[in-house]
Amino acid sequence: MKSGVRGEASMPVQTIEKIAYGIDEAVKASGLGRTFLYERIACGDLRSIKIGRRRLILHADLVAFLTNFNNGLILN
Repeated sequence: MKSGVRGEASMPVQTIEKIAYGIDEAVKASGLGRTFLYERIACGDLRSIKIGRRRLILHADLVAFLTNFNNGLILN
């Protein structure tokens, strides 16, 4: 017999959305390269925060950057 109670509805799985990404996570989330992201951070086009030794990009800042880039507000 399988463990668990028969007929019991399974619990829904909750996912937690990230509010900040490390650089490698931002690369995966955006499809952009590490060097490109660091260049955009350095020139001020992409906001980031530094906590200890970690550099984080807030989800909202990454979305805003991609939206502005797509709308032609960021050149090069």
